[in-house]
Amino acid sequence: MLKGKRIVLGVSGGIAVYKASALTSKLVQAGAEVKVIMTDSAREFVTPLTFQALSRNPVYTDTFDEKDPRYIAHIDLADWADLCLIAPATANIIGKLANGIADDMLSTTLLATEAPVYVAPAMNVHMYAHPAVIKNMTTLDQWGYKFIEPGEGYLACGYVGKGRLEEPETIVQVLENVDSPGWLHGKRVLVTAGPTREKIDPVRYFTNPSSGKMGFALAEEAARLGATVTLVAGPVQLETPAGVNRIDVTTAEEMYQAVLANNKTQDIVIKSAAVADYRPAVTYDKKMKKQPGEYVVEMERTKDILKKLGEEKERQFLVGFAAETDTPVRYGKEKLEKKNLDAIVINNVAAEGAGFGHDTNRAVYINHKFEETELPMMTKKQLAQTIFNQIKLDWNHE
Repeated sequence: MLKGKRIVLGVSGGIAVYKASALTSKLVQAGAEVKVIMTDSAREFVTPLTFQALSRNPVYTDTFDEKDPRYIAHIDLADWADLCLIAPATANIIGKLANGIADDMLSTTLLATEAPVYVAPAMNVHMYAHPAVIKNMTTLDQWGYKFIEPGEGYLACGYVGKGRLEEPETIVQVLENVDSPGWLHGKRVLVTAGPTREKIDPVRYFTNPSSGKMGFALAEEAARLGATVTLVAGPVQLETPAGVNRIDVTTAEEMYQAVLANNKTQDIVIKSAAVADYRPAVTYDKKMKKQPGEYVVEMERTKDILKKLGEEKERQFLVGFAAETDTPVRYGKEKLEKKNLDAIVINNVAAEGAGFGHDTNRAVYINHKFEETELPMMTKKQLAQTIFNQIKLDWNHE
């Protein structure tokens, strides 16, 4: 898939630069034409000569070093690229890109290119979790940059955790799969997202702070992987992801009807919506007037959508979400078993940067074998990718 591809490899400064040299070699072996841009910090670890020998092309280090007077080097490189890859991507280069800073050859070229940009971060585990870094990655993610998640393991700084540059073989595999059909090609996926609203009168209702961002990210990722996607969305202010069929609903009952009407034809059902458990037993067509004293609203249960899906499940792979604040894993496991799920994603909504309204999330994924996978803080789009990776491992979809 990489044969003939023109790749600009941006190498920023960090101990993982040595892996970038192996990555260059593997890209060339895969048939790609590679041109390398190095930052000054990267040159402190590995010399440009190494990358020149491996890529068989000149290495670019200085914005003002115009190798051919007929062209402006950073514009020429930006236009030449079929795709750009930053590996390793430090917190510094991520911050520059997210804030429009172009002060060296690499950042200037990346701001000028219209090619897809893939970012492979590598940094200390605490830097990777810093709010500024998360904010910058979220910004780039929203702009369409693609992230190749770092691995977990022993880091050069002595810590053990997430932040190690992904292995060159894996990065090459990711790039090779860019133009190939996704593993969900030919499959049907239903996702629910957002809150529901339960009316008291024309101007008052019960709801919750769900933004729908997690569900929309899941629908977007499913479409990217080739699925035919149906998104049942409560009242949210979000654009419909490309290639997704959206059904808008307001109440829990409307969501129940929409989901059940589409359930039978699905291969995967992910219920990430925050559906009201209760609704007012009595509603009014006209606005209720303010009265002296207390007012008590009698509530009645809504239909349990996830339980019904578990009862009707045939071949579908059914994934539930659980938003908890106390002992979330214990409650999540109980829900997994009681509702006949294949997997559950548990959010501790009391955790900083997680839960409703945030662009980031952290969760625990538990499969039907009760095997737990801790999913650390990341953007919701990245979490959606990770969840589908877990589903692929657990679902016998052949």
